Amino acid sequence: MDAISTKNLNSMPEVLQLKKLLQSLAMLDAIMSPEWDERFYSFNSNWDVNEQMGSMRNGCGDDFYVLFNQEGCFIKGFDHESSMSSWSTDGQVPWPGLLKGLPSEFVTASKEPAFSMDNISFCIWKLHSADYWGKGDFEFADDEDPDGSEYLLEIFDCNPETYRVFAQDYYELDLDVTTIAKIYNHLPLTEELVKEVNPEVSIKQLKKDISEIGYPCVNAT
Repeated sequence: MDAISTKNLNSMPEVLQLKKLLQSLAMLDAIMSPEWDERFYSFNSNWDVNEQMGSMRNGCGDDFYVLFNQEGCFIKGFDHESSMSSWSTDGQVPWPGLLKGLPSEFVTASKEPAFSMDNISFCIWKLHSADYWGKGDFEFADDEDPDGSEYLLEIFDCNPETYRVFAQDYYELDLDVTTIAKIYNHLPLTEELVKEVNPEVSIKQLKKDISEIGYPCVNAT
């Protein structure tokens, strides 16, 4: 499968599959890191009425925010070093045409202060009624990964091995791919499964995270 990017949106997962993936990533990070500030991925299943939000912040200035609402999914990403970063434009505004053609259903999302829209290098979206992921009407900068989307959206390949490589680099731990796959497949959390990921954490410690993420669980009391 070709790498996911704004140049190749055909490899993007479906909206519901993406939501489950982001919940899984947030759950894995919650188990790996009890300290919320040290996590990469998060997910809020009660972001607003009929809205859920997943996000990534790498601590180096890069991020993405993924909003799920009744109409579909809106994604804003920011690679601060990319050629199409808003940091490279006059007035720190989105790259010309980046939001051109944005469906009206996502206009409110594009103005959400929590998404730091002044810091943006790419934006994609998908309505439930559409057969494909969309993006603005613009010309790419002349660069291999001009907007950083290939770099930031790599984890969207839904491959447990991709998270294993990330965890090796970030947490300096080598997780079993089979264990990661259990979380990716939304197997309900048990004490045993939590210990497979991190022996130092109990399911009771994760009660608040499980509720916020909306991940299935057994006996989180």
